Amino acid sequence: MPPKLVFIVDDDAGVRDALAWLLRTRGLASECFDSAEAFEAGVLARVAAGKPLPREACCLVLDVRMPGQSGLALFETLLARGLTAEMPVIFLTGHADVPTAVDAVKRGAFDFCEKPFSDNALVDRIGQALAASAAALARRREQDGVRERLAELTERERDVMRLVADGLPNKLIADQLTISVRTVEVHRARVFEKLGVKSAVDLVNLLQTL
Repeated sequence: MPPKLVFIVDDDAGVRDALAWLLRTRGLASECFDSAEAFEAGVLARVAAGKPLPREACCLVLDVRMPGQSGLALFETLLARGLTAEMPVIFLTGHADVPTAVDAVKRGAFDFCEKPFSDNALVDRIGQALAASAAALARRREQDGVRERLAELTERERDVMRLVADGLPNKLIADQLTISVRTVEVHRARVFEKLGVKSAVDLVNLLQTL
């Protein structure tokens, strides 16, 4: 997947071609689909195949009304899979569909753009959606890194970590776990080393990223 990618889903070939050309003039790559079903088969199937999606910043420009599965139905699928933060959705809508698009925004869509749309306004919103996607991906990578480091802890180190995070001093931790204070100190030091933190405050802040 390119560093930034805009998915376009619209049953109108003229709209797809115009949007793809517009994005090329702004240095943005795009991938076009003529239906929600084609997008699911070509993109969402990657998730079913066990491949992480997305890996790089992307967004989806989605027509509300299409033959077969509607854009709203596809949006529901993305919501159910928890993909709308990392793949923000911008709806393309006719005047009659504006209330529907507004409701979708309230439920997690990034924005909507009414046809006929302003090229500059749409590209600006796409740029903002890509920035939001990049931020969400960065958060996911940070969380994945924390989980990997947590997986390296032993069961006893996890016990000590939880009590340290709760603010207990070493003496009380030792009493609760029926181990010596020295053993608590050793486990505490190992937890800090494995997680790359220097204090209990750093530990709490790290865990809060999850």
